[in-house]
Amino acid sequence: MDFPKNDLPANPKKDVFGIKIEWDEADGSMRYAGETAMVMWVETAMKSFLETISEISGSQVANVVLETAGYRMGAIVSEFFKTGEIHDIFQTLPSVYRAAGWGLTTVSDYSVENKTAIIQVKDSWEYRINKIQSEGRDPAFLPGHFAGLLSNLYEDNIWYTIEKSQLNGDDCYEFYFSPSQITPTQNIHELTRAQEQREISKLEEMVEERTKDLRELVKEISSPLIPVFDDIVVIPLMGTYDDMRANELLHKTLDKLPEIKANYVILDLTGINDSVDEYMISLIQKMTQSAALLGSQCILVGISPKLSIEMTNANFTTRETHIGCYSTLKHAIMYALSQEGKQI
Repeated sequence: MDFPKNDLPANPKKDVFGIKIEWDEADGSMRYAGETAMVMWVETAMKSFLETISEISGSQVANVVLETAGYRMGAIVSEFFKTGEIHDIFQTLPSVYRAAGWGLTTVSDYSVENKTAIIQVKDSWEYRINKIQSEGRDPAFLPGHFAGLLSNLYEDNIWYTIEKSQLNGDDCYEFYFSPSQITPTQNIHELTRAQEQREISKLEEMVEERTKDLRELVKEISSPLIPVFDDIVVIPLMGTYDDMRANELLHKTLDKLPEIKANYVILDLTGINDSVDEYMISLIQKMTQSAALLGSQCILVGISPKLSIEMTNANFTTRETHIGCYSTLKHAIMYALSQEGKQI
């Protein structure tokens, strides 16, 4: 970097493309077109600034942040242009951004009636930074900025599409602006939903893997009570239950529940779809009622249509003991985890 010697005149002024730039040596300020401004090195300071945003928030989030910041800044800057006729604004606009070092800016076409515009920018500061970073990412701040500016000028919501890209070998960037339902706020909400969905999918995959392990475990062991987590146990009911077997399972289970101190007892009824009889209905009712008396909440999983009909005919109710019902073991485990404020 070449720094000049301190031999400049006091409070120098410069006219660039018709834009007045002034410096005040006394307070160390700079004014661009009458407004306080600042200068930053693009390939060092600005590059480091954008890299920091990307490192902290991630590339996808950083892109939305830049696009939204550009849009809001453009809406503010538009107030500077609103002092003139809109046709004059489009004539002046390129000089303002060229003088500010934003790149070789050209308004190649526009329609006030249709609220559209085509803006071309060659070698913008954002393109230079992206090129140095070798990320292969098109500008987000610049088109977002012009979208915000035009939205305010046209008094309508304006968004953009990238028609030409210097990263793809074109001689400049060309942005087409037109009325749209897309907004920065919508992009933020979509990003948030996408992140939440990824987390949910990740949790579902982990629960699915754990559920598969549990299914294999159920096949291999004879114990009627399987601890899943500290406060959650699964009791698989399989096969045909007569009075003797039902009482044996009930007593074994209730003997262990106080030791485990489980808050949730999940009764997996998937294995009894073909073995529905009065003993089975009685067993389910006794286990849910007994578990509730011991301070555990029961969750029923895998109720078949046939079992549902028999339970209804037997006046089986889930209201008094607050019994939850789910179609799969995975969903029941996820529900119990959420109630405990936990996740896998």
